[in-house]
Amino acid sequence: MRIPTCVFSSTAEPAVRDGHALDRFVQIGSLTKVVTGTALVQMAAAGVLALDDPVERWLPAVPRSGITLRHLARHTSGLPRLPPGRLSRRDPYAAFDRPALDRLLPRLTALAVRPPGREEEYSNLGYAVLGAALAAASGTAYEDLVTEYVLRPLDLTEITATPDPSRRLLAPGRAGRPRRPWTMTGAILPAGGLWATPRAAADLVVRLLVERRSGDPAPSWQTAGPLHWHNGAVRHASVFTGATDDGHWVMIHQLNAPPDHTDRTGIALLKEARTPS
Repeated sequence: MRIPTCVFSSTAEPAVRDGHALDRFVQIGSLTKVVTGTALVQMAAAGVLALDDPVERWLPAVPRSGITLRHLARHTSGLPRLPPGRLSRRDPYAAFDRPALDRLLPRLTALAVRPPGREEEYSNLGYAVLGAALAAASGTAYEDLVTEYVLRPLDLTEITATPDPSRRLLAPGRAGRPRRPWTMTGAILPAGGLWATPRAAADLVVRLLVERRSGDPAPSWQTAGPLHWHNGAVRHASVFTGATDDGHWVMIHQLNAPPDHTDRTGIALLKEARTPS
């Protein structure tokens, strides 16, 4: 099976193979969380909200839980990785719309697997809640607020939840037929529903991590020593992005590849870039 691949980095010209493209929209999965976390920080800087606001300030249906917006961004809310209930393997988030999230909010404390602020528990559910809180605080839809606080200030126009179908690039399946993408436009959107051209995803990394146009990296980035990084994966697409303090960076997107393969390849490229010749 073909594995279309696109690589941007600080050390080489952009490269594509096996049918990938620089300027067609691909799903970026949890790299969306970087956009959501950056929106949170920029809204706090603008005085719209505070990082340590309790979630119930903006979502009154939530009982007092001790969970703050910062906890949600850092994955320390204590919420589980996924919404409760059985998820479809074919399209796991299709039924997780805003009414479904609203039904969970009064039970948020009971859903937590540990007290907030203690340990990291990577949570797509937490980012769904965070996105809903940001939308309530801004009085606008999620995509509108990320455009205002993240995409427009960074001069990024090729990141969206709803790309033109004619510009989408889907993983090739049997006989070359495109595979159906997951539905990520509901409540899960702030956790993993954005699409981007690889060119725009690379620009996002450079402008946030290298040029620091929005200030210090948002708490949604993962860190390992001098490395800030984030990955993302849906059923047939995966991405790895990262940058080190010395200015080296990489963005790799693959279709049909296991996510850990994309991660390993991206890390290897960064290590190679930092190795003296």
